[in-house]
Amino acid sequence: MKVAVLRFPGSNCDQDAFFALTEDMGIDAAYVWHEETSLKGFDGVFVPGGFSYGDYLRCGAMASRSNVMQEVVRFAADGGPVLGACNGFQILCEAGLLPGALLLNEQQKFVCQDVFLKTETRRSPWTSEAADIVRIPIAHGEGRYVVEPEDLKRMEDRAQIAFRYVNASGTVDAESNPNGSVDGIAGVLNEAGNVLGLMPHPERATRTMLGGTDGKGILKGFELVMAK
Repeated sequence: MKVAVLRFPGSNCDQDAFFALTEDMGIDAAYVWHEETSLKGFDGVFVPGGFSYGDYLRCGAMASRSNVMQEVVRFAADGGPVLGACNGFQILCEAGLLPGALLLNEQQKFVCQDVFLKTETRRSPWTSEAADIVRIPIAHGEGRYVVEPEDLKRMEDRAQIAFRYVNASGTVDAESNPNGSVDGIAGVLNEAGNVLGLMPHPERATRTMLGGTDGKGILKGFELVMAK
């Protein structure tokens, strides 16, 4: 399979994604510029982190209206696997591919640290191979996930909560929530399960020498979605 790693003005995690996929996962990948209008030849899409378009207006707002994202919307509707990390998660929400929104961290400070995540569902290829408790780094200033109560209930009923922030023993508590996200949510799925957005960076957790390999179980979702 071949994965498109999107590039916007201001992307800064695109190379992390590219090398994690190609060198650590053995997945073919190529960069795709935001002005492109076709994803022909690609089997998956990685929307990376960074500060697309300088985060003007809102994080991810301008990128969500780019040429390539219009094609990503069509690609996802056809069942193609799409993963968005950090700014990529923000872009997917702005594009309407995922419910909710990402706002300024509750403490109004940029956070950069490792966090523990609890895998909340196994129904998606993105989560079926992830460990029960995952340790992955975060780096964001606007990662507080919010969603209307009625939408949260619907997401719970449809197993769309992919990951929650927890402590090392797997308990959800306020101290383990780095940004004030509602219900400790760190990542969510679309209804079909082929689109995942999360604030943590799985592409930065694929080598032991960099702190751990828990991200590989999530990135394997590219292969698993195509195998369904």
